[in-house]
Amino acid sequence: MANVVVVGAQWGDEGKGKIVDWLSERADVIARFQGGHNAGHTLVIDGEVYKLHALPSGVVRGGKLSVIGNGVVLDPWHLVSEIETLRGQGVEITPATLMIAENTPLILPIHGELDRARESQNSVAKIGTTGRGIGPAYEDKVGRRVVRVADLADQTTLELRVDRALVHHDALRRGLGLDPVDRDALIAKLKDVAPAILEYAAPVWKVMNEARKAGKRILFEGAQGALLDIDFGTYPFVTSSNVIAGQAATGVGMGPGSIDFVLGIVKAYTTRVGEGPFPTELEDDDGQRLGERGHEFGTTTGRKRRCGWFDACLVRQTCATSGVNGISLTKLDVLDGFETLKICVGYELDGETLDYLPTAADQQARCTPVYEEMPGWSESTEGARSWADLPANAIKYVRRVEELIDCPVALLSTSPEREDTILVRDPFAD
Repeated sequence: MANVVVVGAQWGDEGKGKIVDWLSERADVIARFQGGHNAGHTLVIDGEVYKLHALPSGVVRGGKLSVIGNGVVLDPWHLVSEIETLRGQGVEITPATLMIAENTPLILPIHGELDRARESQNSVAKIGTTGRGIGPAYEDKVGRRVVRVADLADQTTLELRVDRALVHHDALRRGLGLDPVDRDALIAKLKDVAPAILEYAAPVWKVMNEARKAGKRILFEGAQGALLDIDFGTYPFVTSSNVIAGQAATGVGMGPGSIDFVLGIVKAYTTRVGEGPFPTELEDDDGQRLGERGHEFGTTTGRKRRCGWFDACLVRQTCATSGVNGISLTKLDVLDGFETLKICVGYELDGETLDYLPTAADQQARCTPVYEEMPGWSESTEGARSWADLPANAIKYVRRVEELIDCPVALLSTSPEREDTILVRDPFAD
């Protein structure tokens, strides 16, 4: 039985929530391995809409263990609020169904304040951060001054961690014109939330390795998309963690041999939220139509997503850097009714043709897409559950995507409902 990693293979918002939920029925353990509550998943189950940010998608399924791994940065107050919201929707969440790694770094209010202050005062180039403190929390983790979940259990340790962090943060705040941090108020706030977090704390690395030895099926859930990876994304317009599949093992405390299948989630067109390069972006009626039909607004921020044609070059890159074994192609139904579809098959840069997006930001900005056109289809693909339900031109489009990205389709999603999924290859069967 395979253990499966799910990663976004574009700039996020590819529909990972639905696919993870669909796969979670086959899994025993669902683990988040990176990111923070700046990412969001929307699940639609029997007409009920669940919006998740910090919690793994598996929490809405009974009988599953959901895990928040050490690769995540966690806002404890947001988590408590999210748990209460889901409980109000009838979802049962207990220490038997949710575990948080004891070495998970915490996002503090000072991180969000720093995030927003730097973005508002950045006169050079805004990154497009959500302002939720994810980047500064990861900075503190690497700088060895972060507060971790385990620190909440001992007041002396907690105070030492806070004091170490404030030496750094108060100096930054002075430079940004912010008042010093109220140390005692911050410590009191952490002590107040501690019991609600510590009841879920566990040695996740141990639990995960024991689950693997016992033959449990593990689903590793990533946030955002590979093009936002701190190393392989469109830097500096990226997130602050590694998003690609290699992070899955590190982010929960397992070896790389624990990964058997990597499923890349790919939207049938391309979207992006925030700043940064986007070679196939459309600012015409087609782009507007994609946004309206696809309801392209961020789960977390509500920001309108930028829309464009499918970029096969970028997806081929992310399939390579994440070692993707198969993709889940989502939102095919959004393309219904287009007379002509375009796929980016390369870039023109200074008179040369490239089959990849270069690393240098100035070169990325000068890249223009080379398109291949395909006939669209007038029939509806919404709700299709078999190849026989798809128009011939839709099948041709899917097959051409497979060829261009050098990776097969494992799943095909035709609506937000979990049942509207065509299974081509079961990742857990590998």
